[in-house]
Amino acid sequence: MTLIVLTVVCIASLIVVLAIFLLIIGALLNRIAEDLDDCLGNVKKISQHVEVIIPGVEHINRTGGVVASALPLLYGGAEHIAAKFASPVPTPISGRTNVPASGRRRSRP
Repeated sequence: MTLIVLTVVCIASLIVVLAIFLLIIGALLNRIAEDLDDCLGNVKKISQHVEVIIPGVEHINRTGGVVASALPLLYGGAEHIAAKFASPVPTPISGRTNVPASGRRRSRP
């Protein structure tokens, strides 16, 4: 008889623990559902803002493409101008590359 009572008490306590666990999980899932609903509202607001901006972004991308295609030409022109105004490189006096007075730097042990 004692074994039957202990079994019933054990099963009842297991059911109570599982019910509490399910209530906690349900509360967490409800909170997650509310957060996801808030996120959905924010995403809808963002999509409305993006619809207004998209034509401007397309124009910016086209302009950026034009500028990017002109960069090599601009770079070449800038090199030409820099070469025109740059001071000439002095030639070495002795006909070979100048070496510092302290000699060549050696690696340290």
